[in-house]
Amino acid sequence: MHRESSTSNVSSRRRFLKRAAAAGGAASLAATAGCGLGGSNEPQAGPSGSTGTAAAGPKVDLRFQAGFPSKDQFFEVSQNYIRTISELSGGNINITLQPSGAVVGAFDMADAVHKGILDGCIAVPAFWYGKNNALSLFGTGPALGQDSNTLLAWMEYGGGKELYEELYRDVLKLDVVGQLWGVMGTQPLGWFKQQVASAREFKGLKYRTVGLSIDLFAAMGASPVAMPGGEIVPGLERGVIDAAEYNNPVSDQSLGFPDVSKVCMVQSYHQPGECLETLVNKRVFEGMPESYRAILRYAARAASADMSWKVLDAYSRAYDDMRTRQGVKFIETPQEVLNLQLDAWDKVIADRVDANPFFAKVLESQKQFMKRVVGYQVKFTVSPKLAYQHFFGEA
Repeated sequence: MHRESSTSNVSSRRRFLKRAAAAGGAASLAATAGCGLGGSNEPQAGPSGSTGTAAAGPKVDLRFQAGFPSKDQFFEVSQNYIRTISELSGGNINITLQPSGAVVGAFDMADAVHKGILDGCIAVPAFWYGKNNALSLFGTGPALGQDSNTLLAWMEYGGGKELYEELYRDVLKLDVVGQLWGVMGTQPLGWFKQQVASAREFKGLKYRTVGLSIDLFAAMGASPVAMPGGEIVPGLERGVIDAAEYNNPVSDQSLGFPDVSKVCMVQSYHQPGECLETLVNKRVFEGMPESYRAILRYAARAASADMSWKVLDAYSRAYDDMRTRQGVKFIETPQEVLNLQLDAWDKVIADRVDANPFFAKVLESQKQFMKRVVGYQVKFTVSPKLAYQHFFGEA
């Protein structure tokens, strides 16, 4: 992560963040400084005798777990999010973030947050896919032409947030408060022993994926296997799986994919728009001052924007390094395979809509939004390919 080179710059930035946090929450902080979430019950007076700063609020210590190993790109992104929360609260919200498996298994974190074993977690909704396949629509759903930024637009302005809250509250009945954030790029088709030349090669392939992509690749003839990120490379080495997708060049390189495979197939419709997710125990969240809850919400937005910029730089560097130094071949997925994916999505959608009314409800909302928004993008956004080739040649 980039760090400020000047101590005065850091101090100025922190003063600005504290003032920003205080602007919307002074009254709440003054009224709830003795709410019992930790620290002193006595509010600290500011320069004018008021309690209108973030520093006047109660101290809150929380324990979170991430769904990623400590060396993963997304663990670093999650740490940045936690750091932003601390700075916006003037250090009053202190979150200890542990890596995947530190307290519970990665796929068990939602239950752990619900039960209060963890105060919160950062992962992706697809990790709890086994609870209800509608969860996969919040990041790993059918390719309707969206990317993750378009999905977040649907969440905020297309009715997605209300459906998301209804799913956790009324369908899953989990005492958690969730938020999607973090713009991911289109994920590669994955890492293979050899180049995929035709759709037939997926027949019987032991392929690691998560979420609704399990159903997608099953419909393509593969034998999908779900496993956490830290188990994928060892699984490839031991032959437990034949191929795997994870997420992006940085994470894939960090986990060691180039050590066990030299073929990465890129471009795919299986997960074009995944996002990160924060879950917080509902009792913990509602026990905070309203200004603290706002900090958690807006810190996610800030971290999401920063992540969208950071990954463009980081992913392109990792891509260049793997192909030049580690000898990885990045090969575009054949049109035949992409067509097979879209046909498989038709089958998965039909099966899930018939079996799960809530899945159908969420998907219909997404379709209405994406038809308008993606239609606009397709019509107005020029492809970068021609301009790139004009100035730089083939990518």
